Amino acid sequence: MTDQALYNNLLARFDAELQQQPDKPDETAETTLKALWLTASGIPVSVCSAQNHPLPALDKRQKKKLESFVEQRLEGIPLAHITGRQQFMEVELLAGPEALIPRKETEILAGAAVRLLQDIEGRSSRPQIMDVCTGAGNLAIVLAIKCPGSLVFAADLSSDAVALARKNVEFHHLNDRVEVRTGDLFEPFDTENFLHSVDLITCNPPYISTARVGEMDEEISQHEPSLAFDGGAFGIKILHRVIKEAPRFLKKGGWLAIEVGLGQGETMLKRMVKKYSYSDVTPCCDQNGAIRAIFARKGDTM
Repeated sequence: MTDQALYNNLLARFDAELQQQPDKPDETAETTLKALWLTASGIPVSVCSAQNHPLPALDKRQKKKLESFVEQRLEGIPLAHITGRQQFMEVELLAGPEALIPRKETEILAGAAVRLLQDIEGRSSRPQIMDVCTGAGNLAIVLAIKCPGSLVFAADLSSDAVALARKNVEFHHLNDRVEVRTGDLFEPFDTENFLHSVDLITCNPPYISTARVGEMDEEISQHEPSLAFDGGAFGIKILHRVIKEAPRFLKKGGWLAIEVGLGQGETMLKRMVKKYSYSDVTPCCDQNGAIRAIFARKGDTM
């Protein structure tokens, strides 16, 4: 079978059988096939990066590998787990089952954090960033790349996620500016040199309620780590801990930036002002007007 005939046959299968995920809008039938084709050829790339590469000819062994990849994808294996790549904020990252695959909605938090940090960089020679629940390290990596004057300290409870995040640090040659530690939220940084010294804390915590985890698509619930999305009975257990504990590490006027789940934004906004006394509490909304991230400054009374 010629390459063109193989491509046409596989594309027709994807058109008929691929279940596109709403949280992965870039993964269409055509883009998915291109990413798998390139990966089978020995060029592992994310679905976004695949669009910038011409498709090479495949030998017999590579064609068999591609057909195996197609079967895996149609069985529900996430595309990023097959290619080992995922793009986030136009940055190519290593991906795998060790951590949650970076999502488009988290770019709302990341984009606003980059803009804030660039402003901080203009006033501080060496801003310090702390990223908890770092997962694959996508926020930490992007902030370090987009804001080259900063130092980034990241942590995750999962040793598997930490291992993947460290690989991403090495992948982007950021070992001198990004350090990843293992531990529960701020616990790895609970030392004198971190207290009241951080300019920006970012966090994309687990925020799906335990009851809803069983209702999630099997592609997520069966293949991505539950530790990365199960946020407890009401989905806000980790959010509350982060909001409560962050001021110990933020310097005066420092910022906390968190991602929140759909429907959680208004409640968290009110609690951050009334219960936790943050100032300049600001929502960031998606294209539908839903609050998906919140930025808040450490209050004077904290």
